[in-house]
Amino acid sequence: MTGLFESQAPRPLADRLRPQNLAEVVGQDHLLGPEGPLGRMLGSGRLASLVLWGPPGCGKTTIARLLAEETTLEFEPLSAVFSGVADLRKVFERAKQRRLAGRGTLLFVDEIHRFNRAQQDGFLPFVEDGTVVLVGATTENPSFELNPALLSRCQVLVLKRLEESALRELLARVEALEGRNLPLTSEARAALMAMADGDGRYLLNLTEEVLALASPANQEPLDTAALAAVVQKRAPIYDKGQESHYNLISALHKSLRGSDCDAALYWFARMLAGGEDPHFIARRLVRFAVEDVGLADPDALPQSIAAWQAFERIGSPEGELALAQAVIYLATAPKSNAAYKAYKAARKSAGESGSLAPPAHILNAPTGLMRDLGYGKGYRYDHDTAEAFSGQDYFPDTLGRQALYHPVERGFEREIRKRLAYWAKLRAGRQGESEDQN
Repeated sequence: MTGLFESQAPRPLADRLRPQNLAEVVGQDHLLGPEGPLGRMLGSGRLASLVLWGPPGCGKTTIARLLAEETTLEFEPLSAVFSGVADLRKVFERAKQRRLAGRGTLLFVDEIHRFNRAQQDGFLPFVEDGTVVLVGATTENPSFELNPALLSRCQVLVLKRLEESALRELLARVEALEGRNLPLTSEARAALMAMADGDGRYLLNLTEEVLALASPANQEPLDTAALAAVVQKRAPIYDKGQESHYNLISALHKSLRGSDCDAALYWFARMLAGGEDPHFIARRLVRFAVEDVGLADPDALPQSIAAWQAFERIGSPEGELALAQAVIYLATAPKSNAAYKAYKAARKSAGESGSLAPPAHILNAPTGLMRDLGYGKGYRYDHDTAEAFSGQDYFPDTLGRQALYHPVERGFEREIRKRLAYWAKLRAGRQGESEDQN
């Protein structure tokens, strides 16, 4: 009787449309196709332990369940959010008993990254000896969240967010199941898919809201404005402390470096929409100004700092416009990493050369002893020389002169390059004069 009541209970649309075989899974052909890794595994009748890494609603749980069915493995699902060591012990004990009877176990662990390091280590012997085939699902980068020992025993497969073609297929299946078209204009239909942001489960939940609103007797299609009034837009996928945080700031930085102003503004806006701290973005803009623009445009640094200060004084959202202005300035500025490279080269040289003393002629001699030791002897005051340039050496005597800074032929560094060339020519002449005098 309980089963009868359960069968009559309402089921969410996403559950009713859950694929019954791997061929029905949409958007992951790169994994499930004949030449994909899962397609090849199933073709050979062998399934390795896996980590399925992808955004929410892309089919990780469904794929794990169907893999168990297509390989005749017993499906043992666990959620790392609700399970602990005691639950794992019970699963491993059942898996050992099945193995003695000649049957295998597919252990599916949802949100596997939520297990701590010690719990993850507990999987190792059972994965190693084949007691379980582990299939873990995670929305976080396994490189950061999973133990290297566990990762070395699993193949990481990356699932994609569902593209528009996959979302269209899901909507077509909804209409086939319901026996009616969705009451949406073509523009509202496109807006519905955009709201889902690549999440198939979320799309089906939104669609269920639309279907509940419109009765079969009232099929007046909703336009975009009406749709927005009845369904909630999905929040962007963005975790300020995890991989998407670093992916998007990297996208912003590289767009700036590539002088793509429009792309840089897009990633800037994406980060703000995801709830990123504007101070973090401002800090990166200052770093970019000195790392990638440098002296090709000396105003890049004060512009970036001024934008940061303006944001701190005005606050959000008005202050974000100052940051946007800095993004535009940096993207359109001439680029040079010559100062950045010079600093790295100087640190390398200083680390390798040790505690070499400055040459004696540029040392001050406030005492008689120091004068007797030659401190300051032979120093020439640059302002008293022609062109205010003496051409003396300032590196340690045993190290010799090194060329660390190489300005580019762009922006203001073109002028700096001319100055350095001019001084190099003067230096060579002055040193030649000194040699002749000696």
